[in-house]
Amino acid sequence: MSLNIALDGPAGAGKSTIAKMLAARLDILYLDTGALYRAVAYGVIEGGVNPDNPAAVEKALPSLNIEVQYKNGAQITLLNNKRLGNEIRTPRISEYASKLSALPCVRADLLETQRRIAKAMDCVLDGRDIGTMVLPDCPHKFFVTASLEVRARRRWLEFDKKDDYQTVLEEIKQRDQRDANREHAPLRQAEDAVLIDTTDMTPQEAVGEILRRLP
Repeated sequence: MSLNIALDGPAGAGKSTIAKMLAARLDILYLDTGALYRAVAYGVIEGGVNPDNPAAVEKALPSLNIEVQYKNGAQITLLNNKRLGNEIRTPRISEYASKLSALPCVRADLLETQRRIAKAMDCVLDGRDIGTMVLPDCPHKFFVTASLEVRARRRWLEFDKKDDYQTVLEEIKQRDQRDANREHAPLRQAEDAVLIDTTDMTPQEAVGEILRRLP
């Protein structure tokens, strides 16, 4: 059976950074599930589909062939054989990835992809419903969070201070509400997940805390 570690949590909590470092320490793969949703958002927008029209998005999904490859332990996300990079890391794509992730059709489309990868190989997965929906039977679940202000500052710095801090703070707050209140697979801590509050932690300290809790 594959070793899977599930990390869930809100935007800006540092879970992606922690997941990458954790995977490196354990010498296993890191599956960036957020990149899959970003790829859908990118494909929808680039295809001229209105991302605010659920019916149009659902109709477009069969034309979006999303694949994941691994080279030297790093994930490469492909959309219709095109390698995706920073173009799926913009604020606009982030916003629409969050909105599209609330659609049952999008989540169902990517659910089996994530499960197939996790079954085939040892990996760390991070997202918002890994422990509750994607891998509910995973024995190693963690919920990574931090205060709203700290998460907003991290995201503000990640964007090289291109946006006003208060604007980023409000966007994070709105995304928290959207993710927590969506009808399908809302963001929540799994009952058997260990809470990791990174407000006053460095990523290295958070990784150390998770490693101490692994058998």
